[in-house]
Amino acid sequence: MPACSSQPKTSMVTTGYTQLLPELSGLLQVPSQATIARQALNKPPEAVAGAIAPVRFSLVVPTYNESRNIERIVALLSDQLDAVLPHRYEIIVVDDDSPDDTWQIAERLTAHYPHLRVMRRQTERGLSTAVIRGWQAAQGDIVGVIDGDLQHPPEVLQGLLGAIEQGADLAVASRNVDGGGVSTWSAMRRFLSRGAQLLGLVLLPDVVSRVSDPMSGYFLVRRSAIAEQALHPLGYKILLEVLGRGRIEQIAEVGYVFQEREAGESKVTWKQYRDYIRHLIRLRISLGRLGRFRQRFNFPLGRFLRFAFVGLSGLVVDMGLLYLLHGTLGFGLTRSAIVAAELAIINNFVWNDRWTFGDLAQQQQKRHQVLKRFVKFNLICLMGLILKILILNLLFNGLHLNAYLANLLAIIAVTLWNFWINLKLSWRVTQVK
Repeated sequence: MPACSSQPKTSMVTTGYTQLLPELSGLLQVPSQATIARQALNKPPEAVAGAIAPVRFSLVVPTYNESRNIERIVALLSDQLDAVLPHRYEIIVVDDDSPDDTWQIAERLTAHYPHLRVMRRQTERGLSTAVIRGWQAAQGDIVGVIDGDLQHPPEVLQGLLGAIEQGADLAVASRNVDGGGVSTWSAMRRFLSRGAQLLGLVLLPDVVSRVSDPMSGYFLVRRSAIAEQALHPLGYKILLEVLGRGRIEQIAEVGYVFQEREAGESKVTWKQYRDYIRHLIRLRISLGRLGRFRQRFNFPLGRFLRFAFVGLSGLVVDMGLLYLLHGTLGFGLTRSAIVAAELAIINNFVWNDRWTFGDLAQQQQKRHQVLKRFVKFNLICLMGLILKILILNLLFNGLHLNAYLANLLAIIAVTLWNFWINLKLSWRVTQVK
């Protein structure tokens, strides 16, 4: 990860993980770009000092306001895993600084459950990123996730582990195979669940069709299948990331009945459905031709698209002000064009500084640093204007292309020029402690 990555405040509140803090610091950027470092998931099980026996399996339990469920879920999981992997597993509770002190309750449980680990995230939020954060700290060569609200029955774990031991790269607990189902879901909730799955099949058929329950949040995966893969989780459906970006060949599914909550409040809201749709679209783009182009040439496609959108807003400002100053107020054309162009540049700089390159600009917020970026941006835009005129004349007079086509090609070339040079010069992060 680059030196300018944000460093979220994450507390490891159990012994044995203190050594991981320097390595985990700065590996995750949220919420704008939750990019997970590849090397963190590639740690061998022996990476954590002080382990009594090699850990085979690491199960992450993401929590938020689960104080009424945490003790029971830890007890049930420990009973299941003690029966099949005694002394060779760990349960990692990753809590998003719950107001009901879930993490403190979990920490107290470590005295009775030696294989329990607790992470408290104080600035990060989100189920998917909590799972990845737990996997980063995990020791096992099999990693998994289960909800902390008792809606995922712990007794299914043994079947999932058995499937992995028999050669599966991914074992998914499914509501849509034999032995699976839901308990008392309303007709509307069933409709939304099926509709979300159908939408996934339309947008990502090659990914979603690989399992019967792509919405499942209860699964195990071999570490080797996701190591060295950059995961970009969004919302709650991390299984989509694993299926789309992981090296998954053999998949097994084990039926389970989704249970209703006994304590606590449901966290399913319309925001989760919105994030799911955004996740599908982002995966579709990244796994398509544009995504392959970005990976091959290491091109920041998302940042470029934001830069291009800001450029369009600048064009509107430029044309609108030119019409106002020259066409309405009667100022001279040259003077009006210069004023309109400079105000459009100011518009573009403000939006690029806050949005396109906002994560980089936050590293240097002093007044002289902002002014320096603005001056550089102006000079690069001026050079881009000169470059556009040269390209336009070359294409129109030299290659005899249509004038409008030549102008469009010149705009595209200059947009790429302005973006790349600004990325490397105007928003280059320096003087970072």
